[in-house]
Amino acid sequence: MEAKTARLTLLIDPAKKLAFERLCASQDLTPSQVVRQMIRDYLAQHGVSYVPGAPVDVPRAARQAGRGGKRPR
Repeated sequence: MEAKTARLTLLIDPAKKLAFERLCASQDLTPSQVVRQMIRDYLAQHGVSYVPGAPVDVPRAARQAGRGGKRPR
């Protein structure tokens, strides 16, 4: 697993979430492990490279969105 982590929040319908969690459990995987693998596969499929653990330059708008879009006073 990567040394540093960031949270990704998403909305999903409850029945789909439960089915996903059950499938993951049946494969002895956590939902987080499966989602991280899907993201790695998606990035590779689209030719997007990244360096795990490398500093990330997050645009100001994205930083503000992480705080609910509120600007500091």
